[in-house]
Amino acid sequence: MTENRFCGASMNPVQRCPWPKSDLSIEYHDREWGVPIHDDRSLFEALVLGGAQAGLNWEIVLKKRDHYRAACCDFDPLRVSRFGGTRIERMLKNPGLIRNRLKLESVVSNAKAFVIIQKEFGSFDSYLWRFVGEKPKVNRWQIIKEIPSRSPESDALSKDLQERGFKFVGPTIVYAVMQAVGMVNDHTLDCFRWSEVQIPR
Repeated sequence: MTENRFCGASMNPVQRCPWPKSDLSIEYHDREWGVPIHDDRSLFEALVLGGAQAGLNWEIVLKKRDHYRAACCDFDPLRVSRFGGTRIERMLKNPGLIRNRLKLESVVSNAKAFVIIQKEFGSFDSYLWRFVGEKPKVNRWQIIKEIPSRSPESDALSKDLQERGFKFVGPTIVYAVMQAVGMVNDHTLDCFRWSEVQIPR
């Protein structure tokens, strides 16, 4: 059920989760997915890309990631919160982005809500990690089919984000964001990253 490939320059085969198939997604899985993140810009990036993915394959979003970084001022939520209609129209003409008006408008409205949370809690990180008791939830899945698409924590976080004005933050999207930023470790037990992401950085 897992991918058996060579990792980096090492000639030793490693076991990893079965979902990454391309070089791009394998690199993302091996370096980033599930690593606990406490940097607000990176957390804003996860929300932007999570919303962009809605209804689409994650591979598509990964390929457009650098374009989103450039369009969103290196994922600076304060700068994005100040985008006006002209900037959104420019983004809609950018072939490097997913040109869905509602999704792109949500990037700006979510940035505004994000900044409000930063002011209220001191950082978005402080707000976000409360939903998992300030530490990652470590799961012990044997196979990928066991991994849920949502959880009580993602339901609660989704509800709170929506009440604060966020868009494209349904429970499934939010759970994917939680997986990405390491709030939950959903690597399968036989994946070499299951233990690695738990090592403090």
